[in-house]
Amino acid sequence: MIKIIVADDHPLLRAGLVQTINKEVDMKVHAEAGSGEELLSKVSDENFDVAILDIELPGRNGIETLMELRSQGSKLPVIILSAKSEERFGVRAIQAGANSYISKEDHKTNLVDAIRKVKGGKKFITAKLSEILAENIDSSSSKPLHENLSNRELEVMHHIALGKPVSEIAETLSLSINTVNTYRARILEKLRLENNTQIAIYALQNNLLD
Repeated sequence: MIKIIVADDHPLLRAGLVQTINKEVDMKVHAEAGSGEELLSKVSDENFDVAILDIELPGRNGIETLMELRSQGSKLPVIILSAKSEERFGVRAIQAGANSYISKEDHKTNLVDAIRKVKGGKKFITAKLSEILAENIDSSSSKPLHENLSNRELEVMHHIALGKPVSEIAETLSLSINTVNTYRARILEKLRLENNTQIAIYALQNNLLD
């Protein structure tokens, strides 16, 4: 029996994942978490075969939680599940140590197969992400400026580009307003921009607003 922990801060979506997984005779969700910190705590207390992380967790997001796991030496197979497209975070997730990155739109098709494959430490890469990874390897060293953003900076940039005020971004990401402003300043510097309007235009031009 494959022992699984699922981290998603939306109870209804998490319940749907649990239901999908528990229908299979060879796997079962043994624990649930609503944040990255909660998952890290439960993983330290109990052994699991696979962890499934939503990318948009409060506080420490899915990729940051994954990176913390890997920094602790954990080899726990991790599947990043996200509503965001492979173009935006797929490569980053794999580079951070994920065994798979699956769009929530495709989870009913791919998730069960991914769990079985990554359980042994292997990778499950969708056809779409495989193409993106190949393009990333073949691309020249002159990457777009947003590739220099950290995962959190990219996340904050996305919210800014959608026109959200700093206070709302801070609440959504469980950050302080000062921290969000710090990220904003770094984003402007790294992208060589001057204001939020230019951030929104840059995001649109680079297809970062899916």
